[in-house]
Amino acid sequence: MNKRTYCVFNRDRESFLGVETQVADTPAARLKGLIGQRKPRTGEGVWIVPSLGIHSFGLLFPIDLVYLDAGNRVIHLVEHFRPFRIGPLRIRGASVLELAPHTIYASETQVGDRLIIGSPGELERYFREKRAMGMEISPAER
Repeated sequence: MNKRTYCVFNRDRESFLGVETQVADTPAARLKGLIGQRKPRTGEGVWIVPSLGIHSFGLLFPIDLVYLDAGNRVIHLVEHFRPFRIGPLRIRGASVLELAPHTIYASETQVGDRLIIGSPGELERYFREKRAMGMEISPAER
C-alpha cells in the first residue's frame, strides 16, 4: 500500500473522520485494504480509490464504511461492517473509506455530507483560507 497519509474532514459536521488515512490506489492495495493489519485505532483507516464497494474477507474485526462519489460527497454509510462479508455496490461510487468502528457515529457523518480528503498541509491551507475569509473556525477544526 502507498504510504501517503491523508486527513479526512467532514465540512458539514465540522468533524474529523481520520487523521492517519492511507490511500490504496493500486490494484493490489485496493484488494488488500485493511486485510492483514491490526484493528485500526480512532483516526486511522484506508481510502480505497477507485471503488464501488469492498469485501471484508480476511478481516478479523468490524469496520465502518463511507462510500463517496467523485466529489467526495457521502452517498452511503455502513456502520460496524463485520468480517467475511461483501459490501453493497454503489454505482455512483468513486471511492470507499474503511475506518475504525464507531467513526461514523462519533463524527455524526450522514449521507450528503461533503468531505475534504487531503494531506495535513492541504487541510491546514483550507483552514487558513477559511479564517482569512472571516469564517468562524469550529473547535473541531482547531
